[in-house]
This record gives sequence, C-alpha cells and structure tokens, in this order.
Amino acid sequence: MLYAIFGEDAPGSLARRSECRPAHLARVEALRDAGRLVLAGPHPAIDSPDPGPAGFTGSLIVAEFASLAEALAWAQSDPYVTGGVFKTVAVKPFRQTLP
Repeated sequence: MLYAIFGEDAPGSLARRSECRPAHLARVEALRDAGRLVLAGPHPAIDSPDPGPAGFTGSLIVAEFASLAEALAWAQSDPYVTGGVFKTVAVKPFRQTLP
C-alpha cells in the first residue's frame, strides 16, 4: 500500500538539513530504485523553487510499504528525523487516484 510521509522542519534546521541531505537522499533513492517511490520533495518556505536562506518547512514522500508499521519505522529512522531536521513526522495511508 502507499503511504504519505509528512515531515515538518524544526525552526532553524536549514544547516542540519544540508548536512543530513546526502544520507536522506540515499534512502529515498533506494525506494526509487526498488520501484516503490511515487514522489518526494521539500516544501520551500517561500514561493520559489530555490528558497535560499528562507529554507524549507518540511518534506513529503509518497512510497509503497508493506504496512503502516513498516512506513512508520522507515520514517522514524530517516536521517532528517535522527539528525534533528524534522520536529514532527506524520505517516498516513494514501490511495492514489490520479494519474
């Protein structure tokens, strides 16, 4: 089943986000390489694809997992969580309708 993972950035976490990004991307790319990733990306803090020092407010990942428990465990072990970038993470079942 698909799950939407919503991570909300902690205030002042832009530097930590940059530090943790390579490890975070490696995990997301592993989902992609396994054919389990639908989409992933950050939420810019301003209306711009490159928010610069304004940074990001969080990220969204939609991917396939065997269960909600597996999706939660994956999310909780993400470098953005363990590295203090995300202050909160929510995982919800997702049913893709379009495309």
